[in-house]
Amino acid sequence: MSVKSDLFFEKYKDKKIAFIGFGVSNFDSICLFLNKGLDVTVLDRVDESNLGEKANVLKNKGAKFICGDDYLNCLNNFDVVVRSPGVYFNKAELQNAIKHGIVVTSEMELFFDFCPCKIIGVTGSDGKTTTTTLISEILKFEGYNVHIGGNIGKALLPEIEKITSDDIVVVELSSFQLISMRKSPDISVITNISPNHLDIHKDMDEYISAKKNVVLHQNGFGSLILNLDNDLSNSQEVLARGFVKKFSRKEKVKNGAFFDEKTQKICFAKNDEVIEVLNVDDIAIPGVHNVENYLAAISAVFELVSIDSVQKVAKEFKGVKHRIEFVREKNGVKWYNDSIATSPTRTIAGLKCFNDNIVLIAGGYDKNFDYSCLAPELLKKVKILILMGNTAKKIEVAVKSDDCYNEQNIKIVNVSNMEEAVDVAYNAASDGDIVFFSPASASFDLYKNFEQRGDHFRSVVNSL
Repeated sequence: MSVKSDLFFEKYKDKKIAFIGFGVSNFDSICLFLNKGLDVTVLDRVDESNLGEKANVLKNKGAKFICGDDYLNCLNNFDVVVRSPGVYFNKAELQNAIKHGIVVTSEMELFFDFCPCKIIGVTGSDGKTTTTTLISEILKFEGYNVHIGGNIGKALLPEIEKITSDDIVVVELSSFQLISMRKSPDISVITNISPNHLDIHKDMDEYISAKKNVVLHQNGFGSLILNLDNDLSNSQEVLARGFVKKFSRKEKVKNGAFFDEKTQKICFAKNDEVIEVLNVDDIAIPGVHNVENYLAAISAVFELVSIDSVQKVAKEFKGVKHRIEFVREKNGVKWYNDSIATSPTRTIAGLKCFNDNIVLIAGGYDKNFDYSCLAPELLKKVKILILMGNTAKKIEVAVKSDDCYNEQNIKIVNVSNMEEAVDVAYNAASDGDIVFFSPASASFDLYKNFEQRGDHFRSVVNSL
């Protein structure tokens, strides 16, 4: 149990607390605060009448609501404001509140303040969900009591009273969570850094600066895991105060995990002593990007677990939902759901898992990506490109502008919704083809999140 959380709830029981955003990540945290007898107001842009039954649950517990377009105009009336990750930290209303002495924090910041046990944190532009899950699964197989959450879909603050000093917490951390954090995990992993979320962040420098917070506040006891093959990840070594381990798919490292191409094994090096850990062929989930995810995960937990635990997880773990998730096979065509691919680099990684004869469904909400990097890999393997959403035109222009584009080799079809996309793919695909739903874009033009989008795709495909 966290003594620090008890002290916090006692100190702020007579203060006014505001939670910004009535979403999945905040509901349980709001319940915790209400159960502790705190004065809580929920602020949300959505009209109160549209918040659903859970809003009534909170009202019955004593919560107040301020809703509508002006929901952030009242921040100076509170002592503490808890923002959700979806509310940009540098928003003018929040910065104004800070200037007036209002405490602006987040569920994850509070959790880091209260957590009594070791925290392993994973961030990056690609691969962080799978890497976070792998770390958690390996630790659980070893026998640890593991709490997993953060950007991976569950708030951890409501569980704070169940966590003991012997447990381990594994968190996926987004740039929107990290941007305001001033504590770092005990073990921090940066899988890679490439352009992302530029529709929200001021520029690429701000995005990178947010990622740096995963290491900036570690002390000498901290451990940092970096991707030697990614320049922006590798360059964060200069910030480290603690021990640095690196992972690489391309070359041997001095400390950390690497792939030995000659033996096709993942090895772990400790001061140049090399230990064989895993045959790559034993990894159940496909793709070279998943080799990289294992390298990152092994680097993070090697001193905490046995090699046997790593090997067992590699053979048994079938992957993260919505990440190259096999949906079904019909008429010799295999359908895959990769809704978590919200950037071009994620879709590129997914395409590399297959040979040619791919029918690709892509497009969605525009995060200001340059899609020119997607075109070469797409043109190598995709025979039919089905586009929908706000980014459809940008992706089409990027493909047609590529030097290798030949209209005889790829057919481009624009559709308006998921049902139409699946119908076009179903009628176009032949025996032996792959239908790959990998949007290379966020979901917010048509869906609440990538999970809802992937569930819809799966449902439509299974109804064929």
